[in-house]
Amino acid sequence: MQIPVPGTGPVELAPETFLITNLAPVGPDQFLPVNSMLVRGEEPVIVDTGAPIHRELWLEQVFGLVDPQDVKWVFLSHDDGDHTGALHDVLALCPNATLVTNFFTTERLALEKPLPLHRMIWREPGETFHAGDRSFRLVLPPIFDGPTTRGLVDERTGVMWAVDSFAALAPGAVHHVDDIPADLYDESFQLLNSLVSPWHQWLDADRYDRHVDTVEALRPQVVATAHGPALSGLSIHDAFDRVRGMAGQRIVPRPGQPVLEEILATTIVPAP
Repeated sequence: MQIPVPGTGPVELAPETFLITNLAPVGPDQFLPVNSMLVRGEEPVIVDTGAPIHRELWLEQVFGLVDPQDVKWVFLSHDDGDHTGALHDVLALCPNATLVTNFFTTERLALEKPLPLHRMIWREPGETFHAGDRSFRLVLPPIFDGPTTRGLVDERTGVMWAVDSFAALAPGAVHHVDDIPADLYDESFQLLNSLVSPWHQWLDADRYDRHVDTVEALRPQVVATAHGPALSGLSIHDAFDRVRGMAGQRIVPRPGQPVLEEILATTIVPAP
């Protein structure tokens, strides 16, 4: 059974700062957000480039807000496919843009298609880059699924790009935590953050707390994530606390063969 996907569009998080939203169906009335971000400002910055399945819609959303010729920066948080879907399109369409990434992302993506070294700068957590009227600080998010992941904080607006941290499902085209039913948020937050970072089961709670504290100490005003709702106010501290509590805890049970069989039974029509 094909699940219809609600239409989505850019959501303004702060002045000149937009969440580029898309959804992937995971079940009846349950969708996985697949987000990226655009900061216009004096020197527009594209933050990640969406998933391949959303490529055409993603390009339409982003370039409906900014002229490709005006884009000066492309920040790539890491090399997972759902963050690089339109990367080469963007580099071709935005000839004045510099790609901000790191050494290991560059090396890993070169196995698929080399990136233009002369059009990039490499930055690590704690370092910054300047984009006209604002500076961006890189940060290692509290939850991540690969060694190349780097988050981002806009020091002008306080918007944090937390990459894959704080993931949660949505019931439809809603993009703020206050619009998600509490039971769906609670259950899917635990599952998705455990799925993406199963190493939490081996963490020393005190050492992990210190890392999470350093990220929260940046005092973001809005937290945007690739696979969850936007957070603001008390929901930011709540999300940081939820991942703190995962240290040393067992991983959340993963869907197994019975779930696969149920999906197949409801989606595949037997041949006559």
